[in-house]
Amino acid sequence: MEWDRSESKQQSACPLSGNMIRKLADLAIRQTAFAYAPYSGFTVGAALLACDGQIFTGCNVENAAYGPSNCAERTAVFKAVSEGVRNFRAIVIAGGKDGQITGECPPCGVCRQVMMEFCDPENFWIITVGPAHTGHIYTLGQLLPKGFGPANLEG
Repeated sequence: MEWDRSESKQQSACPLSGNMIRKLADLAIRQTAFAYAPYSGFTVGAALLACDGQIFTGCNVENAAYGPSNCAERTAVFKAVSEGVRNFRAIVIAGGKDGQITGECPPCGVCRQVMMEFCDPENFWIITVGPAHTGHIYTLGQLLPKGFGPANLEG
């Protein structure tokens, strides 16, 4: 598995080892098997690394009414928060059509906003898994520039 760290200085600064990224990627890929996606057929898995080393996983869960559906990334974050964990280092996301990793799967805007609530945009790493288990590494700030977060509401 190879992850492109060359697109910016921030990518090359990702502190996670290749072994940790592979571990998280394997977990994210495995989570796609648990996805409930009868409408789109697009399954997504995520593995979220907390600052204390705990890993929380998630998959997408669709709903016939569409609006109540939940993405894999938010499932992982909400699982962690419900366990009292609120500090995160990285998330790895894998997804594709009909259970196959068909392309990189960056987080949607809603998931990016949820991450902004709990994560430092310059030090939280979002890693996408593509075909052949390759991918890219981004910071939250790269994928959500000028994001609105808790600091915006401070005095």
